[in-house]
Amino acid sequence: MSKKEEYIIKNKEYIKAKASEEGYNELPGGVLYKIIEQGNGGKSPDINSVVTVHYRGLLVGGRLFDSSYRQGYPLAIRLKDVIDGWQIALTHMHVGDKWNVVIPSELGYGRRAAGDIPGNSTLIFDIELLGIG
Repeated sequence: MSKKEEYIIKNKEYIKAKASEEGYNELPGGVLYKIIEQGNGGKSPDINSVVTVHYRGLLVGGRLFDSSYRQGYPLAIRLKDVIDGWQIALTHMHVGDKWNVVIPSELGYGRRAAGDIPGNSTLIFDIELLGIG
């Protein structure tokens, strides 16, 4: 078995394990989430919204690949400009929600590498929705 095949299997096994872990729920496309903190229950963003978020992104195995906390300021971005997994998760979140989100590679960067993220990577995010513009 090649290293690439081993990596794909490891990532799929991670998703399967999280799906059966207590507290995780599934959204369309297989995005998993666990509520860390509940927000105010107000409106959720739509695909055209500009969202302000704090986030931390990890790979299976725990390697940090990006963090707004590390940068020292939140990210403001139009939801239609982010990966599909973020679009799915954030359109179900409310301001003040903090979720742990597990995104299958197909809803992240797929087979292609993106910076420090290898192709076929499951993406694990802690996302805190701070505001909707």
